[in-house]
Amino acid sequence: MHAYRTHKCAELRDSHVGETVRLSGWVHRKRDHGGVLFVDLRDHYGMTQIVADTDSPALPILEALRLESVITIDGEVKARSASTVNAHLPTGQIEVFARSVTVLSKSEELPLPVAGEQEYPEETRLKYRFLDLRRETLHANIVKRTQIIRETRRRMEDIGFTEYSTPILTASSPEGARDFLVPSRIHAGKFFALPQAPQQYKQLLMVAGFDRYFQIAPCFRDEDPRADRLPGEFYQLDLEMSFVTQEEIWDTMEPVMAGVFEAFADGKKVTPAGQFPRIPHSKAMLDYGTDKPDLRNPLMIHDVTDHFKTSGFGLFERIVEGGGVVRAIPAPKTADKSRKFFDDMNEWARSEGHAGLGYVTRKGGEFGGPIAKNHGEEGMRALYEAIGLGPDDGCFFAAGKEEQAAKLAGAARTRTGEQLDLIEKDAFRFCWIIDFPFYEWSEEDKKVDFAHNPFSMPQGGLQALETQDPLTIKAYQYDMVCNGYELASGSIRNQHPDLMVKAFELTGLTQADVEARFGGMYRAFQFGAPPHGGMAAGVDRMVMLLCGVQNLREITLFPMNQRAEDLLMGAPSPAMAKQLRELHIRVLEQPPKA
Repeated sequence: MHAYRTHKCAELRDSHVGETVRLSGWVHRKRDHGGVLFVDLRDHYGMTQIVADTDSPALPILEALRLESVITIDGEVKARSASTVNAHLPTGQIEVFARSVTVLSKSEELPLPVAGEQEYPEETRLKYRFLDLRRETLHANIVKRTQIIRETRRRMEDIGFTEYSTPILTASSPEGARDFLVPSRIHAGKFFALPQAPQQYKQLLMVAGFDRYFQIAPCFRDEDPRADRLPGEFYQLDLEMSFVTQEEIWDTMEPVMAGVFEAFADGKKVTPAGQFPRIPHSKAMLDYGTDKPDLRNPLMIHDVTDHFKTSGFGLFERIVEGGGVVRAIPAPKTADKSRKFFDDMNEWARSEGHAGLGYVTRKGGEFGGPIAKNHGEEGMRALYEAIGLGPDDGCFFAAGKEEQAAKLAGAARTRTGEQLDLIEKDAFRFCWIIDFPFYEWSEEDKKVDFAHNPFSMPQGGLQALETQDPLTIKAYQYDMVCNGYELASGSIRNQHPDLMVKAFELTGLTQADVEARFGGMYRAFQFGAPPHGGMAAGVDRMVMLLCGVQNLREITLFPMNQRAEDLLMGAPSPAMAKQLRELHIRVLEQPPKA
């Protein structure tokens, strides 16, 4: 007989009744019924009920053990009585009568329970992550993550992509976040950077003639933590294709992404491949107030600026005169809502840092509220008719500078949809956001800067860079969005060295700067670079959506905390003086925090 087990803890069925078996695992639960002890024995695969009574020499040993001790049980498989069958457990028709027990490892008193799904402080969960990972939901999420990655790989390989690994130690690159720097021992005073993404390498692979590349790539960014973005490292489905248009990339990747989601959606609806809406960035900002719209929400934002150019409502009229805008967010079928519902929305907007959220109520065709009173009956009827609102629909208003109004309107659209229970249930709704601005104005640096990926192809090419206002230039840049999350980002790349130089010149860099910072790419483009493009999809966000959780901590093996610390391993930690000398580094004493 095997030293530890003849079967796993999810294997035994009624067909095994009468057999002598050996199982090993963790003591998950114990239930003492006065001379009869029931133990749920758990391993990676599942659970089996163990029974010991006064006839079993295992009873006193099992009674004395703490939960989560590791044991081996030798015993006989018996059928459960009809009244005790557990239909929710694969092994629920049987139990194992313990003839003997071997204690492989005793557990101390637990800092957090493994059985059950109680909420525990993040500090405790991460410090004892090895215990946290034993808990059923988190354990299942991690297994599901691996299955999702395997399915993604299979689908990419099935359509002709080949996985290649790119370097981890590389040069600093402007991907929009801080690099993690690695000091060089051999080259004093110089640093490697961990890759924010394999962007340059995958483009160089296309120049080198590797037509369809993909990789489940580790990426590193020194960013502040967020619920949908882990500090330090994350993984992405990285891909690149040669001789393609952006439309071909969309058509190629929709079946992959839709297929992966359909495989793990557990019956939820998924936007079919070939039917992902393609929404220009400017339209997304107008209609949804964000470039990450949740299409499960049926509400649409409307620009009603023209209705308030001349209005009895002086506040909006002055905002419009000053170059601002007014956006309307429908609140359908709210005739039965009290004034408090609308006032609470206004207070919520203020709590989010906005000046406030205006509103109009309507019941049986009668308008209510200060905006309606001052704007006038005729004006309100014209506005309602223009945006398609009915006699029992309310309306919220966001007014101010265009960027501020769009941000408030987008947040109000989301909150209104949630408050009125309008969000489509059990669905994954995809879309593409396309035609992103190539440049944006940096208020901090008082100059034009790249709005997104600096290696994207500007629409109009070199001529656009030479003749257009930079802030009017669009890029062959696109994002894939699902349920309000940016799931992937990509572009058609620039493969011309003169165009590359010109694009960076408009941000204040010289040709010498480009050659110094991006020498590999710049040289490569001078020796025959094919048209190419690609994208990268966030694996962590895919898994988060498919597992139905709100925080990446719930689908990651060993995440850091919200202060970017690994509480389990004690990282980051001070380096020894010998290590610092070898790296030619001196650590400056930090001034005390105020």
